[in-house]
Amino acid sequence: MTDEATAFVPGHVTGFFSAHPADEPVQAGSRGAGVTLSDGVEVTIRRPETPTAATTQHVELDGETVEMPPVECVLNALGVDARVSAETSLPLGAGFGVSGAMALGTALAANRVFECGRSENELTALAHIAEVQSGTGLGDVVAQARGGVPIRLDPGAPGYGRLDGVPERPTVEYVTFGELSTEDVLSGDTTQLSAAGEDALARLVREPTLTQLMYASRRFAREAGLLTDEVTEAIRAVSDAGGEASMAMLGRTVFALETGLSDAGYDAVSCRTHPAGATLR
Repeated sequence: MTDEATAFVPGHVTGFFSAHPADEPVQAGSRGAGVTLSDGVEVTIRRPETPTAATTQHVELDGETVEMPPVECVLNALGVDARVSAETSLPLGAGFGVSGAMALGTALAANRVFECGRSENELTALAHIAEVQSGTGLGDVVAQARGGVPIRLDPGAPGYGRLDGVPERPTVEYVTFGELSTEDVLSGDTTQLSAAGEDALARLVREPTLTQLMYASRRFAREAGLLTDEVTEAIRAVSDAGGEASMAMLGRTVFALETGLSDAGYDAVSCRTHPAGATLR
């Protein structure tokens, strides 16, 4: 028995996706592709000091109390009360899958602390369901559980979703211009967006390379009508400098391979794609 445990979950940038709702949240999700990042989220779960010292609503991110419905859903599903503290260098609401990372990290660490006896697939499913029910994401959790450069072939949690990947581990740079509400986008009409995502996925499946991933992602962002002026300018600047860049879904964020953003004159953050999925420390 332990009083605390910590999990690391890689950040995840989606290049393109199509939304696939379902009556059962475990079967709902998205198809698409992106990259996981060595920059991620560390989630620590602690037992309450006394039986009433914590509730499922006590969640901290970088030292600040936050409302994080997916985390609360995971704890409720496991039937435990815990103190949840997370640390990350990634911005919230900018397309890096922070809420999904916190949900998955909570599931992994709480399972250890409270000896819940769940498997990795079961914990991933709990976190995925929590994201779907909260309206904060559709595919980050399953990608973060896998790591690498994941391709989400079928929607849903383990047992329903099916994944593949691009067998590369590039350096990734990113720059953020602000937030974009995932909930607002996913609650609207996603017909045009999903059609563009299906086309992008078909292209990548035919040619599973980083070059095709970036091309399909740029085309998707344009066809889905999600580009903002500053994002468009940055993508063009990287292209003019000979690099590959696209928009992170869903956020006003540009990500590029290797040194694309730096070469274009941007003060970008650099990291690697993460070689593995979420894990306990």
